[in-house]
Amino acid sequence: MGLIEGSTKIGLFGIGLDTYWEQFDGLLDRLIGYQKIIKERMEERGVTVFDAGLVDSPKKAQEAGKFLKKSDVDIVFLYVSTYALSSTVLPVAQKLKVPIIILNLQPVSAIDYHAFNELGDLGKMTGEWLAHCQACSVPEIANVFNRSAIQYEIVTGYLDDEKAWCEINQWIDATHVAEVMRSNRLGILGHYYNGMLDVYTDLTQQSSAFGTHIELLEMCELKKYRDEANESEVKLKIEEFHKTFDVSESCEASEVLRAAKTSVALDKLVEKHQLGSMAYYYEGIDGNEYEDIVTSVIAGNTLLTGKNVPVAGECEVKNAQAMKIMDSFGAGGTFSEFYAMDFNDDIVMLGHDGPAHFAIAESQVQLVPLPVYHGKPGKGLSIQMSVKHGKVTVLSVVEGSDGIFLLVAEGESVPGPVLHIGNTNSRYRFTIGARNFMDQWSKQGPAHHCAIGVGHIADKIEKLAFLLNIDVVQIC
Repeated sequence: MGLIEGSTKIGLFGIGLDTYWEQFDGLLDRLIGYQKIIKERMEERGVTVFDAGLVDSPKKAQEAGKFLKKSDVDIVFLYVSTYALSSTVLPVAQKLKVPIIILNLQPVSAIDYHAFNELGDLGKMTGEWLAHCQACSVPEIANVFNRSAIQYEIVTGYLDDEKAWCEINQWIDATHVAEVMRSNRLGILGHYYNGMLDVYTDLTQQSSAFGTHIELLEMCELKKYRDEANESEVKLKIEEFHKTFDVSESCEASEVLRAAKTSVALDKLVEKHQLGSMAYYYEGIDGNEYEDIVTSVIAGNTLLTGKNVPVAGECEVKNAQAMKIMDSFGAGGTFSEFYAMDFNDDIVMLGHDGPAHFAIAESQVQLVPLPVYHGKPGKGLSIQMSVKHGKVTVLSVVEGSDGIFLLVAEGESVPGPVLHIGNTNSRYRFTIGARNFMDQWSKQGPAHHCAIGVGHIADKIEKLAFLLNIDVVQIC
């Protein structure tokens, strides 16, 4: 994932002990310098960092808490610069009520023992030790946070430790995605696929868990925008189809035109309601005007999905949420369901009819005609693609008996024969084997849809769940 664009606000403060400053010359400036390094490296992620400075007394803790509260930060990183009293931490945490990540970062991976012992001055040696004793306060802070029911996690390492910074960056990315989900507007167009009980969802729970605003949309509004689409808009959309897709020669010009007009209307619907994602499905009386629209949405919805407005078919709201999470992490997130199992190759095949995430396709996405939409009315254009070969993450937003949780698995998209039926279709291999994966995944009770993105990002998803205060289950 590259630099974050958005309004993610990161809080930072360090802690120390004011008694030390007069005792050990230069220690304070040195620790402040370390904190500056942390701030600057965080800012490289493209976020805004509000630095409350180095807190070394309960009074400064109160001031830091007020500053960070006023800054409306989404998460706080607490840098333990040296030993510090827990009384300099608790007031900040109590004021903010946001997750706190304790940074237990030494200046270097290990003290230079020879140089240290050659200093010869016990006072200087003590000061040098204090610049490296970040770990001393961590159990004390954790003790107080546990007893105060404060949400926290710990990152342990040293200032130039890439493993520690990988974890810090994951926290920053997860904070960004949590902020995206809180500000996301999810549109629902049409209604559920009749009888898919697993797909039905509690919209209030979705808003409560993720902060998502739900916008209920009307087919008549989409029709209005489609009727208003002018020749110039439609021509540009057809050009976009040919630029983005490998348009099959077997696609009738009338079908391409029909899909282009609908795509223009979908863009206007998204713009009008400032949507960040959408779920849709519609059935009506044979031959009605809305059916003409809904059977021509796949190309336009695929364009939206690849441009960071993921769209899930069959009105799968939970999967639109999962796709938005994956997309916000920069992993893509394409609409999928279980297609078949290949016990000879020990793989699971997943895909779907309807919109896909063209940005994570193995090769250029094909736009092909379908004479029939299986299980749905009408016919029209559809998408055929496979997900890029390599590491993938599978995500489902699950509504269980105890509320919402995230279900995740890491695997690999592998080459091999797929079904060329005008759908997305890919082969996936998992370390626990196809049989075991299928059983373990299903027993967690997800809907039959899932979102698949590129890369292994289960660590980031786990951190997102922590920030949202919901559970996460990883299968593999």
